[in-house]
Amino acid sequence: MIYWHLFLAFFIPGILGYGGGPASIPLVEHEVVGTYEWLSTQEFSEVVAIGNSLPGPIATKMAGYIGYAEGGILGSIVAMLATVAPSLILMIFMMAILMKYKDEPEVKNLTKVIRPVIAILLGFMTIQFAQQSVDGLGIGYTLIIMATSFVLLEKVKLHPAFVIALALVFGAITGL
Repeated sequence: MIYWHLFLAFFIPGILGYGGGPASIPLVEHEVVGTYEWLSTQEFSEVVAIGNSLPGPIATKMAGYIGYAEGGILGSIVAMLATVAPSLILMIFMMAILMKYKDEPEVKNLTKVIRPVIAILLGFMTIQFAQQSVDGLGIGYTLIIMATSFVLLEKVKLHPAFVIALALVFGAITGL
């Protein structure tokens, strides 16, 4: 029964928590602290604090920890699946609709509009990252990292994961 309760405790906030992990935190608290009484309010706030200090989505980190605490490894898996299930189901449903109507002129026109918007958003994000890098590292290191990354990605055709790993090694060696 614990696995069913874990599933419900994280699936319901996943459905109702419009806005992602941070928006669903109060809903998860209601289930975990109020309904099932697995944690006290203080313990839950500590879980949220630890979750915020780690990289990645907060909802899945909380689900993994609370699921493990209540049901072991299987409990962790159930809670994390329940957290991502609403989004996954919606994506599959939306993809089915998109595939059904992909040849319609309205859908094709929508795609033509979305692509440039995404390109502009990615461009702005790149500019913000570059500005933060210049502020934190200086223009010299930023240009070195950008130029080296460009060459490795475009000319050498190195996988992006390796480029990121090399950038991390560079930062570790140089103390950045």
